Amino acid sequence: MKNAWRIPDLRRKMLYTLLIIVVFRFGSVIPVPFLDASALSAMMNTASESNSALGYINMLTGGAFSYASLFAMGITPYINSSIIMQLLTIAIPALERLSKEGETGRKKIATITRYVTVGLGLIQGIAYYFYLRSNAGVVKVTDGFAGAFVGIVIVLTFTAGTALIMWMGEQINDKGIGNGISIILFAGIVARLPVTFGGVWQYFSLGLESPSTSGQYLVLAPLFIVLFLVVIWVIVFMNEAERRIPVQYAKKVVGRKMYGGQSTYMPVKVAMSGVMPVIFASAILSIPQFVKFFWNPTEGFGKAFMDAFSNNGWLYTVLYFLLIIMFAYFYMSVQYNPLEMANNLRQNNGTVPGLRPGRPTAEFIAKILSKVTLIGALFLAFVALIPIIFTNITNMQGLSLGGTSVIIIVGVALETVKQMESQMMMRHYKGFLD
Repeated sequence: MKNAWRIPDLRRKMLYTLLIIVVFRFGSVIPVPFLDASALSAMMNTASESNSALGYINMLTGGAFSYASLFAMGITPYINSSIIMQLLTIAIPALERLSKEGETGRKKIATITRYVTVGLGLIQGIAYYFYLRSNAGVVKVTDGFAGAFVGIVIVLTFTAGTALIMWMGEQINDKGIGNGISIILFAGIVARLPVTFGGVWQYFSLGLESPSTSGQYLVLAPLFIVLFLVVIWVIVFMNEAERRIPVQYAKKVVGRKMYGGQSTYMPVKVAMSGVMPVIFASAILSIPQFVKFFWNPTEGFGKAFMDAFSNNGWLYTVLYFLLIIMFAYFYMSVQYNPLEMANNLRQNNGTVPGLRPGRPTAEFIAKILSKVTLIGALFLAFVALIPIIFTNITNMQGLSLGGTSVIIIVGVALETVKQMESQMMMRHYKGFLD
């Protein structure tokens, strides 16, 4: 950070990113009109104590969801829109052709993604409005023409917040440091850290006050902190881990000089897809919680079904595990093409020792990628599920910081630092060559 601050261009980018984060935090507490703050606070306290996915959504938005503020929808509609567009790019030939047209095609796809984001934000805003309206006293006016006008204003305010936060993320991509979506998610989660550790302290204080009935918290609360630090270490370790494929380059003579003849390796990251599988899986599994806004059964099969999709439910846990693995493989297939990698090696006179160039090399690389992706996906799933398992065993409810949050925090921090290092390296070499 200190070295980057010395470079004027990077310093401007860092300050711009910080400015966007400050604006995001201000927008997270600007209230939407026509809502009763005290009734809203009581409603969201109940949701947080039940440790439902609504509490998780609130954590991702940095508390904006619980305030029903301008940025209550957070970056979730944009994430869902990106998922939809990436899937459609594979399924629809016209979009696939656009994606291969270079910068022009990517800009057109980005424009379509923005429209889809606004549409999803509108749907999500309507769902949230009906959820607020179903709780007595939260929306001040609900009847007649005035009630319809109030509803339209609230929904449009939520949608405008979604569009603004999407624009802010894109501005970070263009003029700041790091990935815009990830930085905004990072800022929201970090903003909730004091609340999480405050909850841990409350459990520890409860153990001190009543050692006979709640003495287990004297061990479980410090254990949570230790587990938090261990998870950070594991994430950093796995983020740096890689599988190295040995590559041998043949010697060739160009004029009077000889090139090649060296042994090197092709690095394949274990966590090659970063935090995106976790973010996408979380975004998809938050959808049933938005169904609750329209339909919230209190008994029978419906209640059992919705409880299974709660943050600690068995169905949520199983689907979370499977979706993380699925998205990890999806990202691997998008980012890596084994046949293209093998052809690039052959064109540069490179071979994997013991394998013929071409298809045998491509099959070997595909096999390696599949194994490494499985290891990385299992690691992501394991870290994401640790807090859910810990909560179910210890019954320590209301701790909003989960494995997903820690993965996002650490992953975004590491990616941002690497981007800063690469930009510093580029400027260093440019100055050296001049």
